[in-house]
Amino acid sequence: MPTSAATADSGGRPRDGADGAELAAAAMTGDRRALARVLTAVENRTSVAEAALRALYPRAGRAHLVGVTGPPGTGKSTLVAALTRMARAAGRAVGVIAVDPSSPITGGALLGDRVRMQEHAGDRDVFIRSMAARGHAGGLAPTSIAAADVLDAAGFDLVLIETVGTGQSEVEVAAAADTTVVLEAPESGDEVQAIKAGLLEVADIVVVNKADRPGAGRTASHLRAMLVAAAARSVSPGRPQPKRPEVLLTTASTGDGVAELLAALDRHRPGPGAGRGASERALVRAEAQVSAVLGTRLDARLRDPVVRPERDRLVAEVAAHRLDPYTAADALLALLAPGVG
Repeated sequence: MPTSAATADSGGRPRDGADGAELAAAAMTGDRRALARVLTAVENRTSVAEAALRALYPRAGRAHLVGVTGPPGTGKSTLVAALTRMARAAGRAVGVIAVDPSSPITGGALLGDRVRMQEHAGDRDVFIRSMAARGHAGGLAPTSIAAADVLDAAGFDLVLIETVGTGQSEVEVAAAADTTVVLEAPESGDEVQAIKAGLLEVADIVVVNKADRPGAGRTASHLRAMLVAAAARSVSPGRPQPKRPEVLLTTASTGDGVAELLAALDRHRPGPGAGRGASERALVRAEAQVSAVLGTRLDARLRDPVVRPERDRLVAEVAAHRLDPYTAADALLALLAPGVG
């Protein structure tokens, strides 16, 4: 169980020569400075991160990973803060990964965790990490899944992953989480945007936040009707019945409905002992992780001084239209791993 102070600074750097396995061991004993250093290494994709993740990964798989997504302006940050407050009242340790837009100058997160969740800054069992999206269109930083695993292994019972809120391509949060919460706002046309973005297709729970505004009930009814119609269209003989997400109303700023949302999350949590290895979603998540590592490995190989000249030659051939990109890619694969291409 986490035991020491709270908020991480995303600007920290692992100490020179820090051993990832040692940092991982310290993080698992509740050392918040070590945990912050591991997360910084993960975000920067250093060798320290790889060593730490190798040590931490077997300890992950116990936390409930919850993705919180939806269009901008729906109150995602306020709801995450309210959920954190409610979970802490129940004695649960909470980790938060808040994926923010990136600074065009530094590449760092533009919005700070202390600004949005200051009330939790002194809580020894809350750890909040802002991560920069760094131009990633899907709303999740590419390293968010690994960061969630780090918090999981460090003993946090509930890990909330809040996305940027870009709308159209945030569906990838479903691959990173056990439960996906999609937020909508009353009478703003967001339900139409959600359908366009495919967000409702990945939702496990749909929340109409800011329910104290006029039209919240109508928006919830509209969403329920759309979900029923979408489920009916998806029914096919011999296929499993499609899921129908719950639709809840909350006012995160006052806490109204948040207890009901937390109860719904608990109902959706994978059963004890089942492990995420038993679920289809866990397989999707694992595939995404392996693919990401494989892509990083291939990119590093392509930058190797031995391979770089041939890569540059093939790229030049493609640019001159003397070679198509598929043949060039096959040639590079054959060079990197004979027999694969």
